[in-house]
Amino acid sequence: ETKASDCKPLRSLVICPPTLTGHWVYEVEKFVDSTYLNPLHYSGPPIERSKLRNRLKSNVAKKSYNLVIASYDIVRNDIDFFSSISWNYCILDEGHIIKNGKTKLSKAIKSLSANHRLILTGTPIQNNVLELWSLFDFLIPGFLGTERQFMVRYSRPILQSRDAKSSSKEREQGVLAMESLHRQSLPFILRRMKEDVLKDLPPKIMQDYYCELSPLQAQLYEDFSKSKARENLEDTVHRIEQNFDTNVSSVHIFQALQYLRKVCNHPKLVLSSAHPQYESVISKLKSQNSSLSDINHAAKLCALKQLLLDCGIGCQTSNSLIHASEPIVNQHRALIFCQLKGMLDIVENDLLKVHMPSVSYLRLDGSIPPGSRHSVVHRFNNDPSIDVLLLTTLVSKH
Repeated sequence: ETKASDCKPLRSLVICPPTLTGHWVYEVEKFVDSTYLNPLHYSGPPIERSKLRNRLKSNVAKKSYNLVIASYDIVRNDIDFFSSISWNYCILDEGHIIKNGKTKLSKAIKSLSANHRLILTGTPIQNNVLELWSLFDFLIPGFLGTERQFMVRYSRPILQSRDAKSSSKEREQGVLAMESLHRQSLPFILRRMKEDVLKDLPPKIMQDYYCELSPLQAQLYEDFSKSKARENLEDTVHRIEQNFDTNVSSVHIFQALQYLRKVCNHPKLVLSSAHPQYESVISKLKSQNSSLSDINHAAKLCALKQLLLDCGIGCQTSNSLIHASEPIVNQHRALIFCQLKGMLDIVENDLLKVHMPSVSYLRLDGSIPPGSRHSVVHRFNNDPSIDVLLLTTLVSKH
């Protein structure tokens, strides 16, 4: 006979981006008593992780860890250890990371053994429905067939039906394929809406601010439109539309689009010393007693400054000047996201430090180690005197 005390419950595993591992530990410790969930933050360099593995193996019953929290890359690197354990629950946070079933990361995650599997994601499909197959290949292997079977039954008909030149029969087949996929997959998908969880929050209000390009931005944009790069870009787009060949000059087209995006953000992002117009632009700005750091050369910075002022952030009053030693708590606080780290530098150095020195802020980007990022977020959330949190979109996704 087996005594109940001999049957130790299986551990569970949470896999998430490195930025969120500390957040998971914090939330578990905040809401669940350690009697029920005792989390282990499995992170650090190889030597540290080796010590953690020994702690997991030599746990005494009273202090045993029944929840392990680790990042995707660490699980992939230590897959021999993780795949040797039978887990109770295996939870993937931001699970769309395994959307490509051919990557080493996806294959490693799918090799784990668990009684129950769960995926949390805000974007189950980002590009095409084949990504949904990869997620279900982790959740219920074989449920949607093999990858090839899924392509034939669902992915290809749906893709063909969206072609502008598709026939009525192809469009009908696409609709039928979509309905069939919904019947198969939707019973396993629980959609959580904000109003279902946080009823006290007001509805989200979205406002679009349209910014006219500055004269310098317009000049750079116009010069590009007249260049050979623009001709090549249009030619590439045309060939892609005609042949649906996404590999045609893919490097060149993305370089061109990246250049245009940088111009729209700030001229400083493209006007390096290697730029053919660098010298002439700098000379012209000097004659106007200006420089590239002037925020008036970037329409977005001017709009951002006005938006912050409208929210009461950066508005110095006589009272605030008198009591400068006391932290000032404004009515509103802001998160400012930038796609590029270089743009974040510009917002910090050219806008906040020069034009809005009274604004207190924290910064979160790739230069901050993943293990330290949660403490930055925690500090911002718990200190209302900090007006702004600067983030890159890449870090916020993780």
